[in-house]
Amino acid sequence: MSKKQLFTLEFPVRCSPTILWDFLSTAAGLQEWFADKVDEWEGTFSFSWSGGVPEKAELLELEEEHYIRYRWSYQEKAEYFEFRIEKTEISNQTILIVKDFAEKSDIKDQSQLWQTQIKDLFHRLGA
Repeated sequence: MSKKQLFTLEFPVRCSPTILWDFLSTAAGLQEWFADKVDEWEGTFSFSWSGGVPEKAELLELEEEHYIRYRWSYQEKAEYFEFRIEKTEISNQTILIVKDFAEKSDIKDQSQLWQTQIKDLFHRLGA
């Protein structure tokens, strides 16, 4: 049994959920900010960084323009990483929510990695 814990990060986004969705759910969109090379075949995504050995992630579930959940091939069955798009009720602002699992001692480092990745996403979005 894994000792990893679920953690959640929230990022306000200045773009439409439809545009953001394409960057979170398609190989071409993910390749813009998440990895150097991304391929997809029948629900399995292959991510490569700096020409290294590709890492595979299975698409577990999605609700179009709301959330998408992936699981790395090396993760436990109950673990995943997820992108969720929500709108605030009062200001109607788009919020990107990232959920991931990490060892308690690694949550800070993993959060910083996500913050760097999301910063690159926002740069690509022009947001």
